[in-house]
Amino acid sequence: MPTYDYECDACHHKWELFQSIKADPIKACPACKKKKARRVIGPGAGIIFKGSGFYQTDYRSSSYQKAAEADQKAQSSASSDSTKSESKSETKSESSTPAKSETKSSPKKKS
Repeated sequence: MPTYDYECDACHHKWELFQSIKADPIKACPACKKKKARRVIGPGAGIIFKGSGFYQTDYRSSSYQKAAEADQKAQSSASSDSTKSESKSETKSESSTPAKSETKSSPKKKS
């Protein structure tokens, strides 16, 4: 159950009240007894992170982690296979092109 902050608009008395989420806000001020109390939206509790840090995969199940590792290995092997096939195709294209033959023309004699 949360703790709510209240303030009286008549006497400016401030207090906290521990009540259920489903409970309606109270209207009567405990100090002046007037029905001018209102619930104040508080800053909430601060979150403090201690330790080296938190990561997305910290709380994953072991089956998820194993599947992620297998997927990562498959991607790395697929990328290395594509790199190998690209280098093979480059060597094939270089060797399959015919060499240009140089034609030597005989010098023309002037008459």
